[in-house]
Amino acid sequence: MRILWLNAGLLLPLDKGGKLRTWHLMRHLAQRHDITYLSFADPAATDADRRGMHEVCSDLHVVRRTDPPKGSAAFYVDAARHLFDRLPYAAGKYRSREYADRLASLLATQRFDLIVCDFLVPAVNMPATLPCPAVVFTHNVESEIWRRHCERQRDPARRALYRRQWRRMLRFEGHTLARFDLVLAVSDADRDTFHRLYPSALRGPVFTVATGVDTSYFAPRPQDTVDPRHLVFTGSMDWIPNEDAMQHFCHDVLPLIRSEEPAVTLSIVGRAPTPAVRRLADIPGVTVTGRVDDVRDYVGKAGVYVVPIRIGGGTRLKIFEAMGMARAVVSTTVGAEGLPVTNGRDVVIADTPREFADAAVSLIRHPAQRVQFEQAARDLVVARYDWSAVAGQLEDALIAAATRRGAAAA
Repeated sequence: MRILWLNAGLLLPLDKGGKLRTWHLMRHLAQRHDITYLSFADPAATDADRRGMHEVCSDLHVVRRTDPPKGSAAFYVDAARHLFDRLPYAAGKYRSREYADRLASLLATQRFDLIVCDFLVPAVNMPATLPCPAVVFTHNVESEIWRRHCERQRDPARRALYRRQWRRMLRFEGHTLARFDLVLAVSDADRDTFHRLYPSALRGPVFTVATGVDTSYFAPRPQDTVDPRHLVFTGSMDWIPNEDAMQHFCHDVLPLIRSEEPAVTLSIVGRAPTPAVRRLADIPGVTVTGRVDDVRDYVGKAGVYVVPIRIGGGTRLKIFEAMGMARAVVSTTVGAEGLPVTNGRDVVIADTPREFADAAVSLIRHPAQRVQFEQAARDLVVARYDWSAVAGQLEDALIAAATRRGAAAA
């Protein structure tokens, strides 16, 4: 097949869960299919990153674009310009005449068997009619993220602001999904939510693309010396659910853990920490790293991997990466949502601050229990969730989508 893959950014560097998921799937698809990739790119993107993209695509087209850092004055000015936009800010900010023109040119001059829209936002630049079948790859139920964030707001003004964004996202998501022949979801939970929220909008099936992990890369390393009293969290630290998770953990959970284990430390590992996240480093024993070259250097040394997420959708690649490295994981229900894990066997699920703290302390104090979780976690992902198996299922779904419209017309 000839596939036109639309995204909002380059995949390299691989510093976000969505990038990692797409990279591994595209890497397998590119072995048998011709992929043209169109995306925005920050002017600071390196030549090495652009060259590296050719591992997953044969042709690369980029449109220059810079996002102001979250929490900066420029970010708030940009957000204010979209206060009265009919689109949610998270989508409206990606409207681009240059991107739309480049896309139109590609569609006019080349023949594609399938278009893949990676995340919802590239759809704001798609033409009204398309010359071939199209698939949208949703890594989250975006409206659910905004709904949950709205519900967490205590300040009435902020709550009203997020409620407006949630409702706009609800409309945009439903309208966008209706444009595609196939919707890809990353969990059965997301698939079911789409059917519940948009029962009349979906014109094609919703196919679940399971979360995977590179089990040869994310594996236990003999050189790692584990500190049972060290905790770690990894993720993009400018993403609202991760920022909320770490603020909640540091202020509401960590003090409870330290009341029983005073020597406990925490590493918050991930790109682009917001000012609120950077301030967490003022807490003794808490380290905020920013972007790192290899998260394994931090995950491999931690006794417990924590996922205190309260807002979100999709699935957490971070959990499977930690499980691949045979780390014991404590997560909220939302944090492990959509993953095929079993509480008490592969991970520990804990939703209140007290429950979360007790689970972490128990794993710190009982090494035999911790080893059982570590082995069960590693065994699960190796047996069932390596990326090669997941990519094969996705390939079958894309081929079916590419042929379905033509068969129906015939």
